[in-house]
Amino acid sequence: MSHRVTLIPGDGVGPELSEATRRVLEATGVEFDWDVQEAGADVVDRYGTPLPEPVLASIRETRVAIKGPITTPVGSGFRSVNVALRKELDLYACLRPCKWYPGVRSRYEGVDIVIVRENTEDLYAGIEFEHGTPEAKDLIELVAEKTGKRIRDDSGISIKPISVWGGERIVRFAFEHARRNGRRKVTAVHKANIMKFSDGLFLETARRVAKGYPDVAFEDRIVDNLTMQLVQRPEEYDVLVLPNLYGDIVSDLCAGLVGGLGLAPGANIGDEAAVFEATHGSAPKYAGMNKVNPMAMMLSGVLMLRHLGEREAADRLESAIAAVIAEGRSVTYDMKPTRDDPTAVGTSQVADAVIEKLEG
Repeated sequence: MSHRVTLIPGDGVGPELSEATRRVLEATGVEFDWDVQEAGADVVDRYGTPLPEPVLASIRETRVAIKGPITTPVGSGFRSVNVALRKELDLYACLRPCKWYPGVRSRYEGVDIVIVRENTEDLYAGIEFEHGTPEAKDLIELVAEKTGKRIRDDSGISIKPISVWGGERIVRFAFEHARRNGRRKVTAVHKANIMKFSDGLFLETARRVAKGYPDVAFEDRIVDNLTMQLVQRPEEYDVLVLPNLYGDIVSDLCAGLVGGLGLAPGANIGDEAAVFEATHGSAPKYAGMNKVNPMAMMLSGVLMLRHLGEREAADRLESAIAAVIAEGRSVTYDMKPTRDDPTAVGTSQVADAVIEKLEG
């Protein structure tokens, strides 16, 4: 069976990474019917936006997309293509596995943590008031009237909404992912000791949802304590479920535990669609240089294969990538002992090596 998938090459180094990823995905033997769509800084002049409507229409039709990194145009008023995709398609769950592979130079070995980050609420909901505006002044007066507490008049204000509905669906997603993938434990991360009516609600909701999954262990951690424990003993953690801001920060911390963003895959998943992408940015200064590590996007392709039900192909591709890493020969500069190592290979050569493993 052929899978119809939206392919968004992106900009900067995106097209090179996307081509390398397309090649290794096809080398698994899984058949794809690619619907290639343009988005990013390179298309703004033609479409007036970095996210043209045909891109959204394609993803709504195929329900699955894989995208290269995309630059957010500076000073355009457009927040981010990634943010817009999440909002328009209600991709409420950000899935970011952080797994160490033998051969990766890191202070830690054996780390295997899955981040499940809520994508739509919290301080990233985009409800903000610029300091000095009439709206900010009105809000300051309202808060003073309702609470007796005075916010400084020269303050900028961001609202942090966390709902029962949003909490329920992200925690349930975390438990379903754990159950489906044989994970042993889910940890809810919060600051409920301080923010009792937002993070407190998230924790209360997580505890209630957890009761429906007696086969998966559950615990909670205050976010600052969690970050210390991740550095001291990351092996104690399995699946972490977090509100939006904490999830953003902790996912980068965990990527650092396993070798950096060059090995950090990601997915944004909703009930009607899923978009798979590397966690890192578009690195426009390296565009066209055949230099950047494609493994984060390739590993995002592994996630996509599993999402499509192609688990055997996903396992073979992940094993092929792991074998290339373990050998340490056909890897990009960032995975060599020194960044100026003359034996480093380019983006396309990494794809060649992975394909050789798949076909060997």
